[in-house]
Amino acid sequence: MAIGETTDVQVSAAMACAGIAAWLMSGRRAGARRARLLLAGGGAEAGPPRQEWVGATWRRLRERMRPEAWSLVAGLVIAVIGSSVVPLLLGAAGVPLLGRVRRVSEARRAREQRGDAVIALCGALAGEVRAGRQPGEALRGAARDSDGLGDGQPVVLAAARFGGDVPGALAEAARQPGADGLVGLAACWRVAVDRGAGLAAGLDRLEGALRAERDQRADMRAQLAGSRSTASMLAGLPVLGLLLGTALGADPLHVLLHTGPGLGCLLVGGVLEGVGLWWALRIVRGAEAA
Repeated sequence: MAIGETTDVQVSAAMACAGIAAWLMSGRRAGARRARLLLAGGGAEAGPPRQEWVGATWRRLRERMRPEAWSLVAGLVIAVIGSSVVPLLLGAAGVPLLGRVRRVSEARRAREQRGDAVIALCGALAGEVRAGRQPGEALRGAARDSDGLGDGQPVVLAAARFGGDVPGALAEAARQPGADGLVGLAACWRVAVDRGAGLAAGLDRLEGALRAERDQRADMRAQLAGSRSTASMLAGLPVLGLLLGTALGADPLHVLLHTGPGLGCLLVGGVLEGVGLWWALRIVRGAEAA
């Protein structure tokens, strides 16, 4: 064997030995680290990885912060970047507006949930009546299975138990947002109990009508989702313009926040943007109401 070949073999052997040693040391360090974590955590690795901790912290922060608070945060960030207090003031002004939007959205979701609960109440009550229970007992059982009566449940159940005016109590409970279906339930109850008509059949028809009305509203909302998305996209175009201007090397924030014409354009543009968005959403809401 030549000297050069012997040298190459020695070098290769040395590199292989070094690699094996490094692998053994790394495995030993990993085993020692796992042993420390197991001993410190009582049999489980202590603590999530850093990425999971950051993600969990961000999710908790996002859940606890209301949507209107992000307006103030965005205004603060832009104020720091643009070295101006104007974005902070605009962000603070947007807090009550976004708060009102959030409350309206929550109220709409509460109405929809109440309507679904009323539908479930009608179905459960029809099942209880078919099972052979008396109307008052059936109403108590159906009310326990669903939350269709809402805040009026104690009054309605008391009327059903002690022979009171159940239709009147149901009509009073129907004044809750989203509980309009209780008016139909009161009518079915009055016809069935006072005139001896079939309560289960009337409840089936009422449940079907309420489901059809709910499906119609959902279909209309789905058809108008494109219009809402278009309005939101058009509302975000000015932000896209600012980003493009910054990417092209201009300084739109300085022009808007530190010059007289820029402040005027910002004021006029903000007013027109708000009016346009309000008008577009008003058209969509009018279509939903119709």
